[in-house]
Amino acid sequence: MDGLDCERCLLRELSDRDYVKTVSGYISHIPKELRTPEETYKYRLEQCKKCQYLLNGLCRLCGCFVEIRAAVITNYCPSTKVNW
Repeated sequence: MDGLDCERCLLRELSDRDYVKTVSGYISHIPKELRTPEETYKYRLEQCKKCQYLLNGLCRLCGCFVEIRAAVITNYCPSTKVNW
């Protein structure tokens, strides 16, 4: 199953490889002017990795996939102690 072609699949139906491919594909389709610069993106993800609310790639505060949320320049950390 190609995760990019499975618009109505649940995450549990995707292999780890398909999941990564799906997230990467989504991020690559964000218009360049809306995408976070690479260094800032890496910083954001490092902050997420230190956060107590990160669980299996999801933010337990807002329910987002942190890799996708961090990829959009106008997005911000939902924590009351804003990490980025």
